Amino acid sequence: MFEVFKKELKELLRDRKTLIFVVALPVAVFPLLFAVMAFISSQAALEAEQEVHTYAIINGNYAQEFTDKVFYHKSFALYKGDETFNTVEDLTKAVKAGTIDMGIYLPSDAKQTLDNAKQSEWQVVYNDAKAINFLFDRVKELAKEYGDKLRTTKLLSFGVSEQQQAAIIEPIKVVKVDTADKRENLGEKIGGFIPYLLIPLVLVGATYPAIDLGAGEKERGTLETLLLTPITRTQLVLGKFVTLLASSIATTTITVLSMGVWVSIAIAFVDLAVVKNAFSSLTVLDLGLIFVLLLPIAAIFSSLALAISIYARTFKEAQNYMAPLSMGVFFPIVLSVLPNIELTSKTAFIPVTNVSLAIKEIIKGTVDYTLVGLIFLATVIVAGALLAFCVKWFNKEDVLFR
Repeated sequence: MFEVFKKELKELLRDRKTLIFVVALPVAVFPLLFAVMAFISSQAALEAEQEVHTYAIINGNYAQEFTDKVFYHKSFALYKGDETFNTVEDLTKAVKAGTIDMGIYLPSDAKQTLDNAKQSEWQVVYNDAKAINFLFDRVKELAKEYGDKLRTTKLLSFGVSEQQQAAIIEPIKVVKVDTADKRENLGEKIGGFIPYLLIPLVLVGATYPAIDLGAGEKERGTLETLLLTPITRTQLVLGKFVTLLASSIATTTITVLSMGVWVSIAIAFVDLAVVKNAFSSLTVLDLGLIFVLLLPIAAIFSSLALAISIYARTFKEAQNYMAPLSMGVFFPIVLSVLPNIELTSKTAFIPVTNVSLAIKEIIKGTVDYTLVGLIFLATVIVAGALLAFCVKWFNKEDVLFR
């Protein structure tokens, strides 16, 4: 078994593609991709925040104070073209044609409508198809300020003081007292994202070498030579499994260390308050615990990938079989971020989901170490069962020589 392990390991280390998947991706490529994504997202949000939109308003004199607020707002610029607008249809055509970005239609005097005990309905015409759009919220905020002032003035004229108005409008004021500290609060929001990075990388560390160790041997015609050597098939499978496990563990180690290094760099050199608050209290022990939980997951992925690769007749066929496995891994990770799904004695037995939930709890700083032990034990049992299946699978002639 040890000789098989040495032989397979040497071949993997000579393969540049394997080194790229096992080393380069977790160390540099993925952190770089996420950093670029975060930068582009923040820039898009900043540009949307600072963008100035052209607008036209109909019957603006009915609410002059509101009209002035829109005119002097930094995000809006009054349309100064030759076209005139009298109806909502005119505003809609102008927005669709790109003449203006937004139209506001005031149907009647809001003050007079309030005096008549009716509600004034204003219409904001704009294109809401953009992913980041602050138009409606800004106009709604300005309209609310204007409406609140009208209401206050009206109630004062009836002899209702501002204190009495506050009691009437909001008879019960609910004040939030949050018992969660910053780490727990931010960990709940960010912690669910970390398994999306770590667990698929562990899978990548096992699947790509597995294709070469199983289907690759068949395609090159070297599998028969291995079977003629004076070792049992069980030893042969275990040798290949240990090689895959070593590759996956290497990816896991590099990923966790890489995450720690990049987070340290982000905390030390970049002024990102969210990152600092979320990870400043993350200790080496926490990273070690995440690493330990990923080990049996690596064994599960190694067994599955080896079984699939042994079954495939060619390199290409093995790649096709691995694709559903990759998709199948994401489902239990998604399950872990659904609302009301928490780490309990029941969810601790759901493979992959349990590790994903535990990683989130570790980052939050609220992990139950008893449940971590339960997860580790359950995952080891599943990994052992899959390895036993893999050995049995490898001993079938109709699987090896399809």
